[in-house]
Amino acid sequence: MAFSLNKVMLIGNLGRDSETRVTSSNVSVTSFSIATENSYKGKDGNWVNETTWHNIVSWNLSDYFKEVLKKGSKVYVEGRIQTDSYTDKDGIKKYSTKIVSDKIIPLDGRGDSSSSSTSQKSEGESIAPEGDAEDLPF
Repeated sequence: MAFSLNKVMLIGNLGRDSETRVTSSNVSVTSFSIATENSYKGKDGNWVNETTWHNIVSWNLSDYFKEVLKKGSKVYVEGRIQTDSYTDKDGIKKYSTKIVSDKIIPLDGRGDSSSSSTSQKSEGESIAPEGDAEDLPF
């Protein structure tokens, strides 16, 4: 039996306010980006700070999260990596990678940091409704 794991845990700051859209099936999808940092010593012995941006997608967030996910706020995000492909207008295949969140915890004290939730799902239930990904403009 083969096992696999696709799990991401990030702590970072939002680069912009979250944006929420509603699909044609009346399901809300919230997107935002967070920056994480990694520091290491370069060849010259000086510290180098490296910033990585992560695009996050969350299905059916409560209004609370839509309000606290503002530019600069610190959050913990747990989820899975999803890579999509599309063909641009010139016929070139492009790839897009995002994190589909399972859990979000605000960390900067703007709200109750013990609240952790996103789209809750029962075992085996998909977070994203089937067929609605085509409706999204990103």
